[in-house]
Amino acid sequence: MMNITPLVIYAAAMVAYAWHFTERNPMVGRTATTLLIFAALAHTFVIGMLTMDVGHVPVAGATSAISTFVWLLALAYLYIELTTEERAMGVFILPLILALQAIPAFKAPPEVRSSVLQGPLFGIHVSSLLFAYASFALAFVIGITYVLLFKEIKTKHLGVFYARLPSLQVLDQMNQRAIVVGWVFLTIGLIAGFVFALEAHVPAMSIEDPKIFVALVSWVVYSFELFAARRIGWAGRKTALVSALGFAIVLLNFTFISYFLTSSHKF
Repeated sequence: MMNITPLVIYAAAMVAYAWHFTERNPMVGRTATTLLIFAALAHTFVIGMLTMDVGHVPVAGATSAISTFVWLLALAYLYIELTTEERAMGVFILPLILALQAIPAFKAPPEVRSSVLQGPLFGIHVSSLLFAYASFALAFVIGITYVLLFKEIKTKHLGVFYARLPSLQVLDQMNQRAIVVGWVFLTIGLIAGFVFALEAHVPAMSIEDPKIFVALVSWVVYSFELFAARRIGWAGRKTALVSALGFAIVLLNFTFISYFLTSSHKF
């Protein structure tokens, strides 16, 4: 039940970000950032307590992995916000954070200490994938905001998105950077997982595992996006839509497949 505390503060931060997005009040914006910082600190405390309890970062189960992913996503967004002083993206990021954090808040099975899922390679495997997923989540939100702003400009009905969001060029650059970072960590995570499975002699870790198969599919999608951006000249709306497709695959793998289609690969 410890995950409920961060959930409540994330919810308060989401309301503040929505208020700031509509009113552009600097004080409300600072309040939203402060609330998100407190939520991330509370979440850090929860993860720290679980880590001390089981002896490793809580990622061995699907629910605990989602909680850790939400924590990384909140930290990644905070880093972007504090370094760019741009708060407009918060109203799009926080609903995703809130929706995913509700899973561990209301469905929190105990983290099981596993003798197999230990060691530096396993840590690199899981932490790299979670960081990749957080980067892809940011790219997804940035891509959605790009499409919304593009539609306003194309129809020449300049409204709230034109007034509140960064330029299309800035959004495109942010999307590409997030994809590159995510692709690098996804590649590292997949390689580390493959080597770990070989060394640990884990029979269930094969291409027949739906989670591994879909992870490879997502790697192909993001690899194609990077190739298309550099070799074919894709940019803007096309890469934003591919980012949305890629994250939809990642989210499917991270939630539905983890809970219902795999019995061994829950992390």
